[in-house]
Amino acid sequence: QVQLVESGGGLVQAGGSLILSCAASGSISGINQYDMLWYRQAPGKQRELVATITKDNIANYAESVKGRFTISRDNVKMTMSLQMNGLKPEDTAVYSCNFYNTFNTRLSYWGQGTLVTVSS
Repeated sequence: QVQLVESGGGLVQAGGSLILSCAASGSISGINQYDMLWYRQAPGKQRELVATITKDNIANYAESVKGRFTISRDNVKMTMSLQMNGLKPEDTAVYSCNFYNTFNTRLSYWGQGTLVTVSS
Protein backbone atom coordinates (compact mmCIF):
# COMPACT_ATOMS: atom_id res chain seq x y z
CA GLN A 1 0.00 0.00 0.00
CA VAL A 2 1.50 3.29 -1.12
CA GLN A 3 1.78 5.97 1.52
CA LEU A 4 2.84 9.58 1.42
CA VAL A 5 5.71 10.78 3.59
CA GLU A 6 6.05 14.43 4.54
CA SER A 7 9.32 16.05 5.57
CA GLY A 8 10.73 19.49 6.22
CA GLY A 9 8.74 20.58 9.23
CA GLY A 10 10.34 22.13 12.27
CA LEU A 11 10.70 25.21 14.42
CA VAL A 12 11.25 28.57 12.76
CA GLN A 13 11.05 32.18 13.85
CA ALA A 14 8.37 34.49 12.51
CA GLY A 15 9.38 35.82 9.12
CA GLY A 16 11.41 32.72 8.32
CA SER A 17 11.01 30.09 5.63
CA LEU A 18 10.56 26.35 5.37
CA ILE A 19 10.16 23.92 2.50
CA LEU A 20 7.84 20.98 3.04
CA SER A 21 8.08 17.92 0.83
CA CYS A 22 5.68 15.07 0.23
CA ALA A 23 6.87 11.89 -1.44
CA ALA A 24 5.11 8.67 -2.39
CA SER A 25 6.61 5.54 -0.81
CA GLY A 26 6.03 3.62 -4.04
CA SER A 27 4.82 3.99 -7.58
CA ILE A 28 1.40 5.53 -8.24
CA SER A 29 0.00 4.56 -11.59
CA GLY A 30 -1.37 7.49 -13.56
CA ILE A 31 0.14 10.14 -11.30
CA ASN A 32 -0.67 12.77 -13.93
CA GLN A 33 -4.38 12.20 -13.16
CA TYR A 34 -3.94 13.22 -9.54
CA ASP A 35 -4.55 16.53 -7.87
CA MET A 36 -2.17 17.17 -4.98
CA LEU A 37 -3.09 19.09 -1.87
CA TRP A 38 -1.60 20.43 1.35
CA TYR A 39 -3.79 20.64 4.44
CA ARG A 40 -2.99 21.89 7.91
CA GLN A 41 -4.56 21.52 11.31
CA ALA A 42 -3.71 23.81 14.18
CA PRO A 43 -4.34 22.76 17.78
CA GLY A 44 -8.02 23.03 18.61
CA LYS A 45 -8.99 24.00 15.07
CA GLN A 46 -10.51 22.26 12.08
CA ARG A 47 -8.39 21.04 9.22
CA GLU A 48 -7.81 23.72 6.60
CA LEU A 49 -6.98 23.35 2.93
CA VAL A 50 -3.82 25.38 2.36
CA ALA A 51 -2.88 24.83 -1.28
CA THR A 52 -3.77 22.70 -4.27
CA ILE A 53 -1.92 21.92 -7.46
CA THR A 54 -4.13 20.29 -10.05
CA LYS A 55 -3.26 17.57 -12.54
CA ASP A 56 -2.99 20.44 -15.05
CA ASN A 57 -0.42 22.16 -12.82
CA ILE A 58 -2.76 24.95 -11.74
CA ALA A 59 -2.08 26.21 -8.23
CA ASN A 60 -4.67 27.54 -5.80
CA TYR A 61 -4.11 28.90 -2.32
CA ALA A 62 -6.05 29.76 0.79
CA GLU A 63 -6.34 33.51 1.22
CA SER A 64 -4.34 33.30 4.44
CA VAL A 65 -1.22 32.05 2.63
CA LYS A 66 -1.57 33.64 -0.80
CA GLY A 67 1.60 35.47 -1.78
CA ARG A 68 3.67 33.70 0.88
CA PHE A 69 3.41 29.99 -0.02
CA THR A 70 4.22 28.30 -3.33
CA ILE A 71 3.14 24.77 -4.22
CA SER A 72 4.85 22.66 -6.87
CA ARG A 73 4.88 19.07 -8.09
CA ASP A 74 7.16 16.64 -9.89
CA ASN A 75 5.26 13.81 -11.52
CA VAL A 76 8.42 11.89 -12.41
CA LYS A 77 9.63 11.84 -8.82
CA MET A 78 6.03 11.61 -7.50
CA THR A 79 6.66 14.45 -5.11
CA MET A 80 5.05 17.70 -4.10
CA SER A 81 6.57 20.64 -2.27
CA LEU A 82 5.37 23.67 -0.38
CA GLN A 83 7.71 26.63 -0.16
CA MET A 84 6.63 28.71 2.84
CA ASN A 85 7.99 32.24 3.21
CA GLY A 86 7.13 34.99 5.63
CA LEU A 87 5.92 32.50 8.20
CA LYS A 88 3.65 33.76 10.96
CA PRO A 89 2.81 32.23 14.35
CA GLU A 90 -0.68 31.50 13.02
CA ASP A 91 0.89 29.17 10.45
CA THR A 92 1.75 26.80 13.29
CA ALA A 93 0.06 23.48 12.54
CA VAL A 94 0.51 19.90 11.45
CA TYR A 95 0.77 19.93 7.65
CA SER A 96 -0.45 16.89 5.72
CA CYS A 97 -0.40 16.04 2.05
CA ASN A 98 -3.00 14.27 -0.05
CA PHE A 99 -2.94 12.93 -3.60
CA TYR A 100 -6.28 11.99 -5.13
CA ASN A 101 -7.18 10.68 -8.54
CA THR A 102 -9.54 13.10 -10.29
CA PHE A 103 -10.99 10.28 -12.41
CA ASN A 104 -11.53 7.95 -9.46
CA THR A 105 -11.61 9.80 -6.15
CA ARG A 106 -11.55 6.51 -4.26
CA LEU A 107 -7.88 6.44 -5.14
CA SER A 108 -6.57 8.79 -2.49
CA TYR A 109 -3.34 8.77 -0.53
CA TRP A 110 -2.49 10.60 2.69
CA GLY A 111 0.60 11.36 4.69
CA GLN A 112 0.95 11.28 8.47
CA GLY A 113 1.76 14.95 8.75
CA THR A 114 4.71 17.10 9.73
CA LEU A 115 4.68 19.73 12.47
CA VAL A 116 5.52 23.33 11.67
CA THR A 117 5.99 25.63 14.65
CA VAL A 118 6.49 29.35 14.14
CA SER A 119 7.69 31.31 17.15
CA SER A 120 6.99 35.00 17.61
